[in-house]
Order: sequence, then C-alpha cells, then structure tokens
Amino acid sequence: MLDQLTQLVRDVDGAWAAAIGGLDGLLIEGHSTAATDLSLLIAEHAGLYRAASTAYSSTLNGGQTREMYLRGERLSVYLHPIRAEYFLLLAVDARSNLGQARLYGRDTARKLEATL
Repeated sequence: MLDQLTQLVRDVDGAWAAAIGGLDGLLIEGHSTAATDLSLLIAEHAGLYRAASTAYSSTLNGGQTREMYLRGERLSVYLHPIRAEYFLLLAVDARSNLGQARLYGRDTARKLEATL
C-alpha cells in the first residue's frame, strides 16, 4: 500500500501527501513529503467526509458520495472512497491540477480496494 501512495504523490503535480484512512478517523497508511501530521489530516477529513455523505444520501437524496474535494488557501484535499469503510486522501498545493488528482486518485483507490 505504501508503494502505491508514494507513487501517487510522485505522479500528481503539486501532491505532497497521500494516505488511507478509516471512516472512524484512524490513519491506516500514509506517505508525505512534508512535515505534517497525517493522523490529524485523516481524523479531520473523516469527519467532514462522514457529514457530507450523510447530507448527500439522507438529507439531499443525492445517493452515495463518490468523491469530495476541498480547496483552501494553503491546503487542498481530494477524497475518494475505498469500499464502505475506508477512503483515500490526496493533499495537494495551489499549483495542483484537480483533473489529474481525480484521475490518478481514482485509479489508485481501485488498486487499493483489492488490498484492503
């Protein structure tokens, strides 16, 4: 799993971290090229992902959440589910390409699904 996360960070322009997290907020595996706390990133984004999933499926009748992208001034994160209980987190900087993050992130999530 670590090899796939490391390769994802290498392949996506502007990516600096990739991790697998559980919806319970626990870090499963991660790789970062920056001094950052991946456990904190996973914990915070798991809560956001759970809230968005509940809103889409229950409140808005939008069905199952397929992906989520949050963009801030200094941090952007792409999330993609891996089975029902895990998700892939890809952290990118301001010069990142969302299309590239989605393409490579989705492909990596599919590969990781076979492992988990």
